Amino acid sequence: MSEVVESIQNFLQIVKGMQWSDYLDILVVAILIYKLLPLLKTPSVMRIARTVIALVVVAWLTNIMKLHTLSWILNQFLAVGLLTFVILFQPELRRMLDHLGNVKLSNFFGVSRPVAEMDAVIAQTVMACEIMSREKVGALIVFAREQRLDEYIKTGTIIDSQVSEQLLRNIFFKNSPLHDGALIIQDGRIVAAGCVLPLSDSPRLGSELGTRHRAGVGMSEVSDAVVVIVSEENGVISVTSGGMLKRHLAPQTLERLLHNELCPADPSEKSIKDPKAVLQSIKNRKKEAGGHEKK
Repeated sequence: MSEVVESIQNFLQIVKGMQWSDYLDILVVAILIYKLLPLLKTPSVMRIARTVIALVVVAWLTNIMKLHTLSWILNQFLAVGLLTFVILFQPELRRMLDHLGNVKLSNFFGVSRPVAEMDAVIAQTVMACEIMSREKVGALIVFAREQRLDEYIKTGTIIDSQVSEQLLRNIFFKNSPLHDGALIIQDGRIVAAGCVLPLSDSPRLGSELGTRHRAGVGMSEVSDAVVVIVSEENGVISVTSGGMLKRHLAPQTLERLLHNELCPADPSEKSIKDPKAVLQSIKNRKKEAGGHEKK
């Protein structure tokens, strides 16, 4: 008990001796950690984190259990650990640095696209995906978030246009020269189409999934992007984020997922929280689209 009291007294003495610069230092570090951790939450970075944590735990256990041989091997490994770490995780470290270098400062400081603007983008995308699913037209649509995707945008054709259901369908029309690549939406606008994405080599993906699905999952593994996929074979709509693939999505489910991923949480937005409101909005847009087609 006396040791606990002594520790508390020592802590209070340290706090009393702190200056305003110490508090500022702690505050800035806390903000950086709070902002950077979500940006680094990608599969490649998580693999590095798991490896570091495993080494720390093993080193701690060898000291506790007095496993001298294992401790000696681990110490020898740690002696050249930094160089080994860089060699083993060179691709992951490069992706992590690219990720940090492409982070938009506006999003870092909490500035994002208005919900109403993103709501219109999502609505047009859902309408296009529903029609392409029915007509079995393949599509690969990437929504960029905090991380910019300039590296992949350069591989395609620059468009820089507003998102509309008609334009999305025209781009992925089977005879279109851009239909085989990916379309990237960034800052609420279509920035490029016909883009080349990295393919995933995850063993969890079934053999029935083709290049389009592997490219979508691969993109979500190396970035924080949300990718919408429409299968050309069966018209199935899928969404992948963080390396996880969700398939067989209904239009209202697709809209709800995109809202959850791309729009900031707002309890006043009933269309996001209420599935009936989402379904009703889809039906209303169907009627409008049907009216335009008749005209």
